[in-house]
Formats: sequence, C-alpha cells, structure tokens
Amino acid sequence: MKIKLLFLLFNILFINISAQDYIFGKVATEENIELPDVIVINIRTDERVTTNRDGHFMILARVGDELRFVKTGYERFNKRVSPENVSSPLNISLIRSVETIEEVEVKKSLTGDLKMDSKTVGSPKKVEKLRNEIDRYIVQKSDPRVLASKPGEFVQPKGQGFSIGSPKNKWDDVDLTNYLTESLGEEYFTDLQLDKAEINYFIRYALVGFERKKILKYGYLSNQDMMRFQRAVLSRIASYRAPKTKK
Repeated sequence: MKIKLLFLLFNILFINISAQDYIFGKVATEENIELPDVIVINIRTDERVTTNRDGHFMILARVGDELRFVKTGYERFNKRVSPENVSSPLNISLIRSVETIEEVEVKKSLTGDLKMDSKTVGSPKKVEKLRNEIDRYIVQKSDPRVLASKPGEFVQPKGQGFSIGSPKNKWDDVDLTNYLTESLGEEYFTDLQLDKAEINYFIRYALVGFERKKILKYGYLSNQDMMRFQRAVLSRIASYRAPKTKK
C-alpha cells in the first residue's frame, strides 16, 4: 500500500514539474517605452514568438525554462522562469547597446604668437617642396604631339556628352547581405539554428520577394527596413528548414 501511494505521489509531482503554461509578459525600454518586434525564444523548446506593437508577448514555458529576448540595437537579455512568472505577468526591460564613437583629433589652437603658430600650423619643409614642384609641373604646357591620337585609334568627339541607363546603385545584394550579417551579428542567425556557413545563403533566401530598390539605390537601411527584414526571416525560416521533396 505504501509503495502504491509513493508511486502515485511521484506521478503527481512529475506531472506538475513537466507541465507547461503560457507565460505572458511585456518588453519595454529603460524609459518604459513599449518595444515591438522583440524576438522571445524558449531555449529549451526553441519556440519563438515576437512582441506586438505594444510590447506584449505570450509563450509556452515551464518553471526553470530560460527565455531569451533579442532585438537589434539592444543588449540580449536572458530570464529564467520562476513560479511567480506563471501566475503574474513578466516585465522585461532591455538596455540599448553601447555605440562606439569615432575618435576625435584635438588640434592645438592658435596662440597669437606668429613664431609659435607657424610651427603648429605650417606644413613641413618636405611637403612645401613637393607642392612647389607639383605647381611648376602643372603650369607647364603639354606637347600637342603627346596628346595626339595614334593612327587607327578612336577619338571621342567633343560635345556635351550623354548618359545611358539609370544611375548606378550604391549597394548590390552582396553589400546588403554583408551589412545585415554585421548589424544583426552571427549569433542572431545561429539562434535560428543556422550554421555560420549558411548564414549568407539564408539571407539571400529571405531577400527573395523583399522590396529593397531604395535600399540598394541609396545604400541605406532604415530601422523600419530592418524590422521588415526580421519579420521576413521569421516567416521564411520554417520553409527554409523544411526538407526538399524529390521530383
């Protein structure tokens, strides 16, 4: 009888431990501003959800699971689910990533003393000598025979000229792929269970059907464009992982 009772208690305890619940919560900035499009990952089950425009999310988890919160421009944050998180909402605050500032060269200001300022501002003697030699070379007239075309060479006719086709884009897809890899970081893609060797291939896969004419034209990716790309990643990762059927 005692053995049966212990076995029953063990089963009840095991069911309670392994049971999953929906964890509700909200993600905001340090200033308590709601953060949309934050990726919430259950590390144990690899389930992924995204916060809505008010920063709210809902994900299946159990006590002891570790949740990871990821968003471009913010530091990644991990939170282990406690019993209190099952019965009450989970509030998460993300901290902005520290951006490095370019080094600024501080130049010595003028003192008003001509002798001292000439040493600070004036060019070295070697630089001045080179400039003088270049100036003398430029003012010299070229021999017309040097610039004349050789027999059989094509000579461009003089005129205002013309342009063919549209202006060249500042970026191509390779530039965009490199920018996305650098901005999001390799860990963002490895969290999606992608190997490092296939990150670039998957980015090109996610860019199929992704509107990017202005991005390539101006060589600039706005925060809205980055959010669009992240949504494209989440919508296409499942089809990318799906096994390819043989014809």
